Order: sequence, then C-alpha cells, then structure tokens
Amino acid sequence: MNFRSASLAVASAMVLAGAAAAPAGAADADRSGGPPTVVGSPRARAEERVYFGDLHLHTAFSFDAYLFKTTATPEDAYGFAQGRPLKGPNGGVSTIDRPLDFLAVTDHSENMGVMKASGDPSNPLYETPLAKAARDPDPVVSGGAFKTIIAAAKEGKISDMFDPALARKAVEDAWAREIEAANHNYHPGVFTTFIAYEWSSMPETRNLHRNVIFRGGVAPLPFTSIDSSRPEDLWSWLERQRQEGFQVLAIPHNSNMSDGAMFDSVDSDGKPLTADYASRRRRNEPVVEITQLKGQSETNPVLSPNDEFADFEVVNERVGSGIKETKFHGSYVRDAYRAGLTMQESQGFDPYKFGVVGASDSHAALTPTRADRYHGAHGMVDALPQLRLSCAFCKGANDTRRFGAMGLTAVWAARNTREDIWDGIARRETYATSGPRMKVRFFGGWSLAGVTPGQGDWVEASYRLGVPMGADLPRRAGAKSPQFVVWAVKDPDGANLDRVQIVKVWSKGGKNDEQVIDVAWSGDRKRDPKTGKVPAVGSTVDVKAASYSNTIGAVELKGKWRDPDFDPKAPAAYYVRVLEIPTPRWSTYDAKQIGKPVPADLPTAVQQRAYTSPIWYDVPGQ
Repeated sequence: MNFRSASLAVASAMVLAGAAAAPAGAADADRSGGPPTVVGSPRARAEERVYFGDLHLHTAFSFDAYLFKTTATPEDAYGFAQGRPLKGPNGGVSTIDRPLDFLAVTDHSENMGVMKASGDPSNPLYETPLAKAARDPDPVVSGGAFKTIIAAAKEGKISDMFDPALARKAVEDAWAREIEAANHNYHPGVFTTFIAYEWSSMPETRNLHRNVIFRGGVAPLPFTSIDSSRPEDLWSWLERQRQEGFQVLAIPHNSNMSDGAMFDSVDSDGKPLTADYASRRRRNEPVVEITQLKGQSETNPVLSPNDEFADFEVVNERVGSGIKETKFHGSYVRDAYRAGLTMQESQGFDPYKFGVVGASDSHAALTPTRADRYHGAHGMVDALPQLRLSCAFCKGANDTRRFGAMGLTAVWAARNTREDIWDGIARRETYATSGPRMKVRFFGGWSLAGVTPGQGDWVEASYRLGVPMGADLPRRAGAKSPQFVVWAVKDPDGANLDRVQIVKVWSKGGKNDEQVIDVAWSGDRKRDPKTGKVPAVGSTVDVKAASYSNTIGAVELKGKWRDPDFDPKAPAAYYVRVLEIPTPRWSTYDAKQIGKPVPADLPTAVQQRAYTSPIWYDVPGQ
C-alpha cells in the first residue's frame, strides 16, 4: 500500500469510527474553545510574519460546483494553490500568479460528493432524474438541477433528494478523500492545509453559512444543515467536538446576503439575545468573512451614507437567486459592531466582538484574486469572458457580473503551520484583503509616545506598550484617550496605496454611531477643514487599454492618531481600512480581451483594499 492509499484508509477509518482520537497538537490550544493564550515575548512576536491564504473554496465535491461543470478535486485545488496548473471545464489551463501560504477546501457538507458520485455509471445514483439533469451538457438544464437543490434547501428538504444509504456512503467516501488531500498536501513551514467544510444553512434563501475549520489532522464526519439549520445547534456540535479533543472553529460568510439574519437582535427561536448566547457565539466564531467574490460585507451605502468608499463591490441579492435584499441592518460587519456595542452598554454583553478574514468562495477549485487574470469562479457558468460579461446564465439567479475577483485572509503568525495559523485566526490577529497582498500592522495603547511606525523596533515596542489588531484595550485609570499606530506597505506586485483610514464605532446613551478618519495618505493633498476628508487621489486607469500606472499613490503609509472625542464611558471599537489607488476592474480587462465596451451598469475601476480586525476599548463584563 502506498502513502496516498494508506492515508485514505486511515481517513476512512476515522470517519466511520467518528474520529474519537484527539488530533495532534490539540494540547497546545485552549480546550474551552476560547482564543489561545498568546505566548512569546514582545521581541519574539515582533519577528512574526504575515501569511496569506484562502479559507473558503469549493471543488467538484460540492453539489453546486459539480453542477457548474467543475471537475477538479480537493487534491487539484491544493495543487493549484501551490503553483501547479489546473485545467478548467472550458479546456483552458489556469495558474496562480503567486502560491498561497495556506488553503482550506470547504466543500458543502450537505450531500458532499453525492452529485459527483452520481456521475459514475457504476453507482446506483447514476440513474436518478437529478443525476441525469446534472450530466446534461446544456448549462441551462444542469442549472435547473441547481435550482431544484436550492429550492429543496430553502424548504429544508435537501435530505429527501437521494436515497439516504447511498448518499451516506458517498458522503463518507468524499469526506475521507477531503481529509486525505489536506494531509497529503500539508508541508509545515511551506504550505498549510486545513481539514474543513461549509455548513450551508439558508432558510428562505437567507444566507447563514459557516465554514468549519479544524486545527489538526483528523476530523469527525461533518455536522450539516440537514442535521439542523440553527447556528446554535452547530455551536453545540462544535463544543462537543472540543470536549473530544478536536480544536475547531466556525467562520460566518456573506452576511451581505443574509437579509438581516446573520447579525440579528434575536436568536433562531426569535428570542432576545442573552449573555450566554454572546459568549457561545464569540467562543465558536472568533472571526467573520468580510470580503469575498459575492460581495464585501463591511458596510453598505444605505448604512454608511457619509462613507464615500462604502459602495465597493456591493451585492444586494440573496444567495443563488435574484431576490433583492431588503434588510441591511444585521447584514454588515460594521453595523454589527455598532449593534454589539449598544448591547454591551445596555446589557453588559457583546455578541458581535469578532475579527475579520477574507476568502474567495470560488466554486472552480482555484482562488481568483487577480483582476487582470480572472478565471471566473463557477465552472462553465463564468469560465469565459463572453459568458461573464453577458451574464448568460443569470436569469433567476445572481448577477455574477457584480461578483468581484477577491479575497484573501492575512494572519500574523510565528510559523506557517496549522497550529500557528489556526491560533492566529482564533486570537483574531488577522486582516482581510480584497485580493492584494499588502502588509498591515495596527496597534493601540494609552501611551505610545515613543513609538514611530516603520522605524527601529517599533513593532516590539507596540507589543510591549499596547495591543495588536483583534485585542481588547484594557481600561487604565487616569488615561485620557487611546492612541493608535498603523503601518501599511503595498503589495510588491500590485498598486500603490491611496490612504489609510481608522474606522471608529461607538455607543453612547443607547445610540451608536460611526466615523471614518483619514490617518495617512499619499502626495501633498490637504484635509478639507470643513468635512475633515482628504480629496480623492485621482486615477490613472485607461479603460480602453485596461491599464493603469503607479505614478500616483505611495509604496508605504504610516501614521499615529489619538482619538480627540474619546469618552471613557462609551464602549468603542477601532479598525483600519487601507485603500489602493484605482485599478481596472476584472470586467474592464474582460471587455478589452473580447473587444467590447464595458457594460454601462458596471464600474470600470475599483479601489482594492484591506480591513483589519478591530481593537476594542475594554468595558465591564468583557
């Protein structure tokens, strides 16, 4: 028996046995499920580096990816992320411009691998009507199969679509292969993989999906939305797994498609949130996905009318349909921070105290984060520029022209290993980007007078005197206001930087608010004394040529800011947003390639960006 078959046999045994053995390295983590204890001196932490990866990606083992004619397996996806070429359903070959540092393949747990198994003539599933429709070469027919499954999920009847015994066998085999592929491609110090899956609850097509990420090399059979569509039940399962020794966390995604349900003021039973709910949510979901190809979830112009950069890659449709979103409160991260702080102020708990990550959510086994080499993300649905710009298969579904070529997670960690990357995510020392690999540092403290960002041992000093992104800033008696330092360097293969902003959210007297402050910017622009805003950086984008030049902007931006309006009685959170100069959108590159104008209703340029996890002003009860 060779290594691969031996690994698969072990993985299969773990699945069928319920994986009772504890994963390697579990003793290093906090078994309560809370953020791991931060270890290491300020000097050691200052030597950590940032790692970039994708925590959300699908292969042919996901029912929808298979219906989109994606044929690549988890093994193929991990190979692509490391630089190996990947042949797509259109016959073309794609490669990544730079290998990723880490990847989690997160195929849908619901009927995982069942559609793929139904394509095997020797499998009894082959002759089912749904399998026949899925195999049809006409994307319209196979797309009808996708809509059938989405409708079943909406009504909670997805388990009725296949014979239970046949489906379970296919799921067990697929999960064993997921584990085998992750372990086979894990190269500590070089490339990290995570055993993972997506729990895909979508009541009334309101997106409540979570990606479940394991820390170790073995994992039990997934808990699915067929088992329960309630997030609280998923948390109970996660808590039971940690009691068994499996370190695991969940990451909500696409809150922008939840129609207000992701960050609601009530639980799944319609009851008001409680301190116990807040504790459980924070313990099980330390971070959320703030940007991905189906839109950013930072904020919306409706919620942030005074934020001139709030209209970036906005998708206001429910997942898998053209149904328009009507509830913006409860659907965006910044709004959730505001609501959580108000609950903290009035009730003593904050359920929405989470960090942020980014991901692609590609359903083509590749991470499409470069606008100038966008491969699409849904198999044959958008595999070619002509299909993408015409939105040939959008009828009754999402307008995929609105989807962006993004995003990535950045984690500050000591080493590129499962343990270090996972622990960095769990302690929220993370940031998200829409695709570029800019480096960002963000610290807060009460006395950072001797810290000059970008000079000397400023990172070590910041760890010694303050706290990093994702942390609480403890109260200090007599302190007047917190001070923050931020440093950002452009992606060496990307665009120059326009500006660095600090976004402040707070609650006072039961009312919450937000403010966006320009802290550092390129060139000799002056802040408007009336509005406090810095003028636009300008644009070098040539739409016809689908090009830009780095003749404006800066390679590095850094700054310090002290909150002049700080109120020690008002809970607050601060995070950083870094903006690049304008660059052509993927649709502009596509239009040039096929010799057609950019559709009038699409932007020709975008300002790619990064978002850090917040620093919270510590308040009682937290």
